[in-house]
Amino acid sequence: MSVLVTGGARSGKSSFAERLCMQRSSEAWYVATAQAYDDEMRERIRMHQQGREEAGYLWHTVEEPLALPEWITRMGASHTGMSVPTVLVDCLTLWLTNILLAHEHDPAHVIQGHMDALVSAVESYPGLLVLVTNEVGDGIVPEYALGRRYRDLAGILNQRIAAICGEVFLVTVGIAIELKSKEYRL
Repeated sequence: MSVLVTGGARSGKSSFAERLCMQRSSEAWYVATAQAYDDEMRERIRMHQQGREEAGYLWHTVEEPLALPEWITRMGASHTGMSVPTVLVDCLTLWLTNILLAHEHDPAHVIQGHMDALVSAVESYPGLLVLVTNEVGDGIVPEYALGRRYRDLAGILNQRIAAICGEVFLVTVGIAIELKSKEYRL
């Protein structure tokens, strides 16, 4: 089953996702999508790593800033008939940023293809897959075209992933609310 964890910046979504994995399995793969382009980001990554080490839980960490769909697909396929590992991906919006910057001047269908591949990989993963993402649509409208494109694509990706996840949590001020079971259906 796949689980989506969303919320604003510094809302507690990564901590909640980690605790969820710890509650539901004895160990997990932690797929980090961030890339450290400056000292501030390197420090953020270091603090996340330190927090995981201090948790006393068995995390297998891998960095995958671009080929996330392929990694998820390989992990699922390599464990056919065996115990499928729990995977936590942190986070989808950083992955989308990496894809968008790598393909900034490519036609829209190229980005769409990467998003389609991710949705397919998530949908077919046979184990517990916890996905962290940012809710970016609640803020002001970006003043530049790439920022607006990113915001729109993130919203579309989040909706598509939420639609195929068994559970969707919104985390705000450190409090997680499960949304999928409360969905109003027309």
